[in-house]
Amino acid sequence: MSDSSTDDRTRAHVFVSGKVQGVYYRANTRDTAREKGVDGWVQNLSDGRVEAVFEGPEPTVEEMVEWCHTGSPAADVDDVNVEYGTPEGEDGFRIRR
Repeated sequence: MSDSSTDDRTRAHVFVSGKVQGVYYRANTRDTAREKGVDGWVQNLSDGRVEAVFEGPEPTVEEMVEWCHTGSPAADVDDVNVEYGTPEGEDGFRIRR
């Protein structure tokens, strides 16, 4: 990222419910986030949801949150719950296991 200013960066903490495990949701999230240059992570939760954190420029983070409503082609998303906060300095995007 050429702009070193952190003023325009935001953090979105997302919980996605529905048929989102076993459908390559995490891999697709990672690939999409990396394509857009968004930092953070994604992981499966024991209750069947997927949890993710996106950090980056506000418009790009918004695109990722919107993307979560559809997710991977095989996913069937019921709900996306998002909380916004101050970036915590995530660097790169990874799948947490």
